[in-house]
Parts: sequence; structure tokens; C-alpha cells
Amino acid sequence: MHETEEPGTGAPTGRRTADPRRSGRVSAATAGVMAAIRKHPKTWIAAGGAAALIILGTGSVALGATVGGESAAAGPATASAHPSATPAQKTPTPTPTPTATARPVPANQVAAARIRTCSVASLAQDGRLGNLEAQVVNATTGETLFDRNGGKPGPTASVLKTLTSAAALATLGPDYRVQTRVVAGSAPGQVVIIGGGDVTLSRLPGGQGAFYTGAPSIADLAAQTKQALGGQPVTSIVVDTSLFAGPQWQPSWDEHEERVVEGSTPYMTALMVDGDRDDPGAVESPRSTDPVGRAVTYFQQFLGTSVPVSSGTAPAGARQLAVVQSQPVTTLIDQAMQYSDNTIMEELARLVAIKTGAGNTFDAENAGVLAGLKGYGIDTTGIHIADGSGLSGDNAVPPSYLTKLFVKVMNGDNGLGVVYNGLPVSGQSGTLGPGYSRFTGANSVARGAVHAKTGWINNGYTLAGIVDSADGTKLTFAVFALGPVSDNAKQAIDTLVTGFYKCGDNLSNN
Repeated sequence: MHETEEPGTGAPTGRRTADPRRSGRVSAATAGVMAAIRKHPKTWIAAGGAAALIILGTGSVALGATVGGESAAAGPATASAHPSATPAQKTPTPTPTPTATARPVPANQVAAARIRTCSVASLAQDGRLGNLEAQVVNATTGETLFDRNGGKPGPTASVLKTLTSAAALATLGPDYRVQTRVVAGSAPGQVVIIGGGDVTLSRLPGGQGAFYTGAPSIADLAAQTKQALGGQPVTSIVVDTSLFAGPQWQPSWDEHEERVVEGSTPYMTALMVDGDRDDPGAVESPRSTDPVGRAVTYFQQFLGTSVPVSSGTAPAGARQLAVVQSQPVTTLIDQAMQYSDNTIMEELARLVAIKTGAGNTFDAENAGVLAGLKGYGIDTTGIHIADGSGLSGDNAVPPSYLTKLFVKVMNGDNGLGVVYNGLPVSGQSGTLGPGYSRFTGANSVARGAVHAKTGWINNGYTLAGIVDSADGTKLTFAVFALGPVSDNAKQAIDTLVTGFYKCGDNLSNN
């Protein structure tokens, strides 16, 4: 390539440097060096290479000291000229290479988030679910996999029984038994029957054939009383039901539907027999308007007397004549969870409120149950307890609370294993078992894999519990289908939960 010069100056227009000899500015030293190079080219090439290595080596030492954290002292490096070179021809000391600065590295690097690909979005959009509130959690890692308004408190229906059970276990204890007693009255021959809140006390001799397993018998109570009196005739009966204060019916309940038509719930009094059922052996049966009167009638019958009956309280320090007791709290919870029995749960909620000092009314149950739940260490913000059974539409619990509580239930923390044992199992037992039309058809793939509490009230269907998913992952979940929903919401819930089962830990929140 030829270079051209800028007109009038003799300077080149290209990128090369002009030969200094042509410019007339060549020094004697420069001319000498160039002559030496022409005379001994190989020697000067070697010397130049050595100088370059020394320069690079100096820079490497400096860089290594910065990254490795150790200082290295390096003296000035020089290249030896050919023996025939003059001192003026020696290679000058190179300028040290600037020290390199290490690139900063974050102290805590964020791990890449897993991308989950199994979506149940279309199932969650099923119109039968109404206003959906739901959450799913990996029970091992605590990671939320799916959420639709999961932090919003909503009516739980009978899923609330899980909270009541947990509060009862923490407050009353798993071995606590409810007593019904008879003591001597203030007058000769007078006896006082004291209701302790046991709704399982049965009018059937020995409790045989009663709905409640292992129920104590009011016939036994009467027999003990007669034996303790030693033949002294009973002159009057006083009935002490002061343990529970009114009202006897929760104002938000539909009395005609629940007490008469459905037959699921009685007036809440401290003394009753067989949950005040007309049929003592039935799961559901119409209830009376006077549970106490019904119980006293059977007590009189077994005493063999028709003496006057009055309401009152037992004298302080009165001599005990007779006592019978319920099954332990663990047994009561097991049966109530399996068959969603409202009556036992109302009893337990009231006893919890009394034990915590909150009071002995429906209104006291909110403070009582929340106090009982405090020890589980889960934030109860937003929760409101209107009753113990979940029958009231005024109850409010976020699904996110239930997913956390069911992790503890699954692990059996603080005795909660009894709640797990009492949960209905999909297609196999309780209110998820045969006869309830749950997890059928395509959803039968999840039979036996869902341990959960069912719920239904006029403005919602609910299901919450634990899924043993197809990939082996343990999931906790809560699904509320709220609003103007109908009975077919149950099948939509089952389908959504079956989706959770199939997806397992690959469940996507999309």
C-alpha cells in the first residue's frame, strides 16, 4: 500500500509513521541503535522478546497480589543489550502495569426460581366454585404453590371444627373428660343434678346403641344416686345448668333448618341426653325445644320417682352422690371430625371459653378459641369465631391460616395427630366416604389420597386438609367456594383438589 503526503507539508495522510531519516530529525543514538539492529538482527529480536516477558511478568505479579490477597515486591526489571551495544543502547526500565481491580461479586447470590408447569387455572375458573378463596402449600418446604385470595378471611362452614379441636386439645388437654354429677341438696332427700356440658350422655342403658361411641348413661347416674342414698327416698330434684349461660341458640343460625329439618344442632344447654336427638342412634335427627326437660325426664324415670323438679344451683361443698363421665377429648374430636357433628364441637368451644376465663356464652367463644390457638404460633389476624361448629356464616378464617395449621396436624404437633386421624378420607370414610358422592368418576384417581374436613352452609362449600400427591409430595390446602353456590360446588371442589393431587410439587400458580 502506498501512502500519500498532505500537500504543502510532506506529512503522510495514512496511518503509518514516516521514516525519521526522511524528516531530517534522526539523533545519533537512534542511528546507532538502528545500525546495531541491522548488524545483529537475531540478537536484538531475542532481547526485545525478553524485555516483553519481563514487562508482562511484572504486571502478572501485581494482578496476582490483588486477587490472591498477598503482596509481592518486584524490583525493576531490565533487559541486557548485546555486548557490543553502548550504554545508551540499553533497554529502559519499563513502566509497571497498573494493578487490576477484581470484579465485585454479590455476597448472597439469589438462586434461580423453579419454573413449575402444571396448571389448574382452568379448574379454578369453574363457575360452580363461585367466589373462590384457596391456597396450596408444600407441607415440607412451606412454599405456597397456588393462591387465589388465600389471605382473605371467609366463612369456613364445618372446616372450623379443625380450629375448635386444636383449641380444645391445647386448653382442655387430650385426656380431659366431661362429667355429669349428682350431689346432695340442702333439704333431706333432695338431690341436685349438675350439667357439666356433656352432650354425649345417653338415655340408653349403658350407652348401647347410642350415636356417640362409649357414651356414659344417665341410667348409671341414677343407679349410683340411689345406692349413695342407701334407701332414703328422693324428695325433690334440683337441676343446675348454670355452667352455660344463654342464649341457647346462636342468633345467626337458621333454627328451622338446623334444629328441625336438618336435625344437626340442638339448643346448647349444660345438660342433655344424646345431643337432644329424637333418635339417639342417628347421625342427624330433629331436636327438641327443651333439652334439659328431656334429660330430667329420663333421670326421674331411672330413679323411679316423679318428685318435684326445680332449677337452682348446688350448695357449696355438697356431698357427691354420683358421677359419670364422657370419653376423652381425643375420642370426642375423632367422632365429631368423622361425621361433622356440630353438637360436640359446640360443647368443646364453650368449655374452652370457660377454661380460658373468656366466659360461658357464644360471644365468649371468640376470645376463648383464639386463646387456645395462640400456642400453635400461627398468626390469627383476621380470624373471628362465632361458634364452635362452623355453622354460622359470621365465622371468618383465611385459607392461609388453615394451610399452616394442617402442616402441624400432619406432623402431629402438640397432640394434633388425633385431628389427622379423625379427618375423612377421600372415597373411603366419614363425610368423604361412600354415600356422600365425593371423589367419584374421573376424580376417583385421588381416592385415599385426600385427608380433609368438609363443610357446607347456605353461602358456601369448603374443603381443607392434606393431599398425598401423585409425586409423593405432601400438600396442605384449603378451598372455599363462596357466594350463591349450589350442591354441585362439591364436585367442582373435588375436581380442583384432584388437580392438586396430580400436579404435586409441580403445581403452578399461573
